[in-house]
Amino acid sequence: MKILLVEDERPLAVAVTRLLTDVGWHLTWEGDGVKGCLAAMQEDFDLVILDVMLPSKNGWDILAELRAARRTMPILMLTALEETEDKVKGLELGADDYLPKPFEVTELVARAKALLRRDKVNKGLVVRIADLEIDRKSRHVTRGGKLIGLTRREYDLLEALASNEGRVLSRETIQERVWTDEESFSNTVDVFIGTLRKKIDAPFDKKLIHTVHGFGYVLKSEA
Repeated sequence: MKILLVEDERPLAVAVTRLLTDVGWHLTWEGDGVKGCLAAMQEDFDLVILDVMLPSKNGWDILAELRAARRTMPILMLTALEETEDKVKGLELGADDYLPKPFEVTELVARAKALLRRDKVNKGLVVRIADLEIDRKSRHVTRGGKLIGLTRREYDLLEALASNEGRVLSRETIQERVWTDEESFSNTVDVFIGTLRKKIDAPFDKKLIHTVHGFGYVLKSEA
């Protein structure tokens, strides 16, 4: 596994490096925000561990740039900020997990392993969530064994939600990932979520696509 650690606190970086190396992972350490962002853009890392307070460029800006560039590796944020708004901000920008300082390095390793396991499942050819199956190779979608016909845009939207199972995606994040540089309107995401629900959820008792008011949408098997 190739891990990128972007952290300017040298003692912490040394401790994390030692433990992750003992696990058998290859770790690259950058103590500067600009250099860390450049490394994440240029190399294919399996996981990025990203501090918020960094010299040159902060972690929020790095996170936003990586997701805007469609870099989909899991990102674990490290920060001394413990306010709920900060956690929400990180998740809205595309972080996969959030670990407040101070923390035990062993907990960081456990969370990293969990993110890598989840990412491995999500990158499989078939994504399964409850009775929903998405075949990425054929782009076929079934639910309860029944084939569901989707337009290209509906499929891209569903895959974006499914690839982030259990994590809330803001409307802005969805627009960036699904519509990329194409023109879309403020209510475009809402309209497509509505059409997707009619096909994915309406015929079934158990709903998978949920609205998180004030934040966005999430696909998960629990209400």
